[in-house]
Amino acid sequence: MPLFALEPVPFGSKRSERKRLAQVLDSGAIPCRSDGPIRAGIGLDRRALLLAAPLALLSRISESVAQTKPIKIVALGDSLTAGFGVDDRDSFPSRLDAALKARGYHVIVSNAGVSGDTVDDGLARLDWALGDDVDAVIVALGANDALRGLNPAATRANLDMLVGRIVNRGLPVLVAGMAAPRNLGEAYVAAFDGLFVDVATKYGALFYPFFLDGVVLNPRLNQPDGIHPNPAGVAVIVERILPSVEKLVARAKARRG
Repeated sequence: MPLFALEPVPFGSKRSERKRLAQVLDSGAIPCRSDGPIRAGIGLDRRALLLAAPLALLSRISESVAQTKPIKIVALGDSLTAGFGVDDRDSFPSRLDAALKARGYHVIVSNAGVSGDTVDDGLARLDWALGDDVDAVIVALGANDALRGLNPAATRANLDMLVGRIVNRGLPVLVAGMAAPRNLGEAYVAAFDGLFVDVATKYGALFYPFFLDGVVLNPRLNQPDGIHPNPAGVAVIVERILPSVEKLVARAKARRG
């Protein structure tokens, strides 16, 4: 019996999978044996195949779930990520989540920003901030290191450890760079501004040069403190970083296979 002549059996249950396999075996399309001698060709134990059908079904279901599960991106940062001074819906993770979904991406962007955090603080809480179900990470830390004038060498070492641990978990990373206040002097600025690209390059991570690009020092895009972006400023950040995040999503999808 040709395979296309088999009786249609709806997919969706162990019984239907077994019935389909039984039809194929009975048709002679796959040589098999019962309790007797092996028929022509390769001998397959019918009972073993029937017992294997539920496992094949479970494997198919698992693959399907993996493909339909949204990509989870964790945005690890400080108050710039957490959404200091704006409503939750206007925070960077929320706006980024909405922008990605508007482009058809099946994603969830999780807010792992904590106001006041330095790179060292982010490193200390890394494991619980990421959890077990993360697919990709945006690292947007360092602003508080610069504002406090911390040693750039220490910031570099902490960022190196942080990104290294994420990469060692097999997760794609996007490192967002920060810039030091220019009144800290040329030597400090050079040492600080350059550390982000160096760490990203070392680990093969994606790199976005400056998280506050287009927003910093613009009073129309910042809150009265002149440091934290207002909703309009967050919108600019999301618009500019979005192409880099799309590359991050592509890497997360490739990792799933």
